Amino acid sequence: MAWEGVIKTYKEFLPVTDKTPIVTLKEGNTPLIPADRLSAKINKGLKIFLKYEGLNPTGSFKDRGMTMAVSKALEEGSTAIMCASTGNTSASASAYAARCGLKCFVLIPHNSIALGKLSQAMIHGAKVLAVRGNFDDTLEIVRDITSNYPVTLVNSLNPYRIEGQKSGAYEIVDVLGKAPDFHAIPVGNAGNITAYWKGYKDYKQAGKLSDLPKMIGFQAAGSAPIVLGHVVEDPKTLATAIKIGNPASWKSAEEAADSSGGMIKAVTDDEIIEAYKLLAGLEGVFVEPASAASVAGVIKYAAEGYFDDSQGKTIVCVVTGHGLKDPDRAIATAGEPEVIDNDVEKIVERLRLKK
Repeated sequence: MAWEGVIKTYKEFLPVTDKTPIVTLKEGNTPLIPADRLSAKINKGLKIFLKYEGLNPTGSFKDRGMTMAVSKALEEGSTAIMCASTGNTSASASAYAARCGLKCFVLIPHNSIALGKLSQAMIHGAKVLAVRGNFDDTLEIVRDITSNYPVTLVNSLNPYRIEGQKSGAYEIVDVLGKAPDFHAIPVGNAGNITAYWKGYKDYKQAGKLSDLPKMIGFQAAGSAPIVLGHVVEDPKTLATAIKIGNPASWKSAEEAADSSGGMIKAVTDDEIIEAYKLLAGLEGVFVEPASAASVAGVIKYAAEGYFDDSQGKTIVCVVTGHGLKDPDRAIATAGEPEVIDNDVEKIVERLRLKK
């Protein structure tokens, strides 16, 4: 049967009724890719899978939550939605708003958004304002406006966002036939780790799995408020999607890590970029830098012995957004193509080819 999107597929687990107008771009059903070469490099005893969320319609996991948030906004009679964003939320919100005819207002932190993401919000017709401040400043403004005007907030503070995003956990279990032993995930605003943990618990309660995974989340070291235990006033990281100093879902993220026996730790930008390059070079999976934080964390803690007693165990790394979200970073990391004359002999010589 054709895939119909996360709401229709997992309706029994979601707060919808037959009267809910479903706004969908057929999100979800993203591949769970065995990362055999990566597994061999990191720890031969682990079986690593990549949940490639960059293959959602707007290129990130945000679509899972946005189909729910926008569907419920429409059901409740809203005519406009609004978000603060480091990029992916704005791309998703604007696309789903366009899909059903809602107005979309977006606040972004000035000079802190990858152009691939900004271009999406603009082309979908959102009204985008770049605020002189960081993400946390913009979110505070959005909360103020949506509390006082007839506009629906669609950041992960909106509980329907979490409800939609938890569908990723259902898909993982549906493919593996069980929960993974470890679930690794980038942590920015912390809604996604919250959502996946909720999804796994839903499936356990429904009798679809017996054991829950250990949730292991990774923040960028320059933007790691949960790890540090305090708000980071001026977060710094090249992984702009997780450049957030005061996560909206802070407490629920801590609960997911603690109650699952997992952890939330930090990885440096250098570690993120190394994982970013490994994913592309070893597995052919192109992600935006923030997505690679989950893999960077697994590499780091495998080297420190965290997984040493996990022979034969499975780990799912969620890679949250497509690499084309931030092409400038890819070029800066890999370099630009070499220019050469239009001459077969010179090209063969440069490629060091031999008959």
